[in-house]
Amino acid sequence: MKQLWVFPGQGGQHGGMLAPVPAVLKERVASLLDMSFPDTDTVYTDSVQLQVAIALLQVSEAQELMAAGFTPELAAGHSLGVFAAAYSLGSLQLDDLFKIVHYRASLMQASYPSGYGMGVIVGLPRTSVAKLVAQVTTTDAPVYTSNQNAPDQVALSGELTAIDAVLQLAKANGAAKALRLRVPVPSHSPLMNGVAQKLTKAMAGVQLTPPQGIYLTNDGGRPTKDPEVIRRDLSDNLAHPVFFDDMLAVAADYYPQVVVSFQPGQPFRKVLANRFSDDVHQIGLASMSIDDATFLLNKWERGSQNE
Repeated sequence: MKQLWVFPGQGGQHGGMLAPVPAVLKERVASLLDMSFPDTDTVYTDSVQLQVAIALLQVSEAQELMAAGFTPELAAGHSLGVFAAAYSLGSLQLDDLFKIVHYRASLMQASYPSGYGMGVIVGLPRTSVAKLVAQVTTTDAPVYTSNQNAPDQVALSGELTAIDAVLQLAKANGAAKALRLRVPVPSHSPLMNGVAQKLTKAMAGVQLTPPQGIYLTNDGGRPTKDPEVIRRDLSDNLAHPVFFDDMLAVAADYYPQVVVSFQPGQPFRKVLANRFSDDVHQIGLASMSIDDATFLLNKWERGSQNE
């Protein structure tokens, strides 16, 4: 039974989300990074706390599914989710994952401590959003088109007043939705080139092994089992838009039978529902316990074997 595991990035976080994470895993990561996990909405305004906590939640969920005997044939991570995706395929080791996520978040926070972030526009094509961005962006207040999560869903990255100006133009031009995202840095834009360069140097010393399934890159959804391609994706995706819609289109070509969406939140529920047919089973761990998920996976596994 072919499974696609999807790991989101920031945006769906909330206080208390680490409650299901086993204490032994929390303690291991806390000791490794010399940090604690208050798990509150207030602390999640800090990029380092937020990103490490999201990685901790996703690793915990992946470990529980793997302990129940399930592994993905395909894994797609959105932005920060790339690290859990690589881990779920056996390419990136646990301690290395948390060390690099901590370093990545520290670099991001230091680069843009305030005044920058991301927004999203729904209901306009990328070409139209790009024209609006061109009307607003300046050297002192830059803004860029960023991630593409669906054909009519385009993210913005840049200086906050510039983002707000583009959002207002989008509303005036018929956008169904135009709002800021809960992301405190201008991810996936040229503004993150410096961070990507430092991360690339750090990733050069991280051991990656061939994945046990197919890893889908953020840059166009390229399917790969090459550790060096994965290394590049983990290293420099911050400087490039995530074309998540392309990633899902490639995943659909492999005909997965089950799509498992990891926490936090379930930001791609509608996107996944639109991309995959009703014959493809969907599991959202934001609304289902691991026990319920494993029950369904076992049931569907037996059903596929009897066909």
